[in-house]
Order: sequence, then C-alpha cells, then structure tokens
Amino acid sequence: MNELALFLSAFLAATILPFSSEVAFIAALANDMNPLSAIFFASCGNILAITLNYWFGYWLYDKTKTKLERSKTGTKSLKYGHKYGYYILLFSWLPIIGDPLTLVAGVLRLKFVWFVIVAGGLRVTRYYLLTLVV
Repeated sequence: MNELALFLSAFLAATILPFSSEVAFIAALANDMNPLSAIFFASCGNILAITLNYWFGYWLYDKTKTKLERSKTGTKSLKYGHKYGYYILLFSWLPIIGDPLTLVAGVLRLKFVWFVIVAGGLRVTRYYLLTLVV
C-alpha cells in the first residue's frame, strides 16, 4: 500500500497540482521502505505524469499553432524553444518550474524519446540523490 501511495504522490506532484513528491519519498524511506522500491515507484509515477504533460502540450500545439505563428513574440518563443528546448529540459526536475517545462516540451514537439531520456532520467536521479541525503 505504501508503494501505491508513493506512486500517486509522485504522479500528482508532476502535474500542476501543488504536491511535493519529495516529502512523500522521504516519509516512505523513514518508514523503512526499500530505497530501490521507493526510487522505482516514485520515478514511475513522476515519469508517467510528465509523459501525460508532454502529450497535453503536444495536443495544445494544434490548438495554438496559428496564434503563435501570427504573433511576433510567439514566433520568437517557438524559435528559441526549438533551438534550446533540450537544454531547457535540464531544469525540468526542479520544483514549481519543472512540470510546466514538460508541457512546453510537448508544445514544442521535442522528440519524445529524448524528452523521456532527459526529463525522466533527471527524475530518477533526483530520487536517487535524495536516498543518499536521507
């Protein structure tokens, strides 16, 4: 049951809802959950949620494409996003700003495989580093 709670907490934390997966993760470790299990379930929940964010952004692109291309700011944003999008994903693990960046990755239509490798890998790394601290 603790695994499911950790999975759900990590999932909700990677959406726009104000949740903190780190608190749940540390609590799971404090309650003697196996660190590898904790990393696995928290990472799976988080990666599933950022994948959902990506696909929402991908869908939003069709809805906003003409508006973005008509606007000078929108055109400039798309240009910078395509140029620096994968570098911006390096900040996707951060609380508060990271989750919207995963949505923007979908809007920019960054390659999904690279998105999962970069953003997902950083999520796993964050939980691993937390186990070292706790």
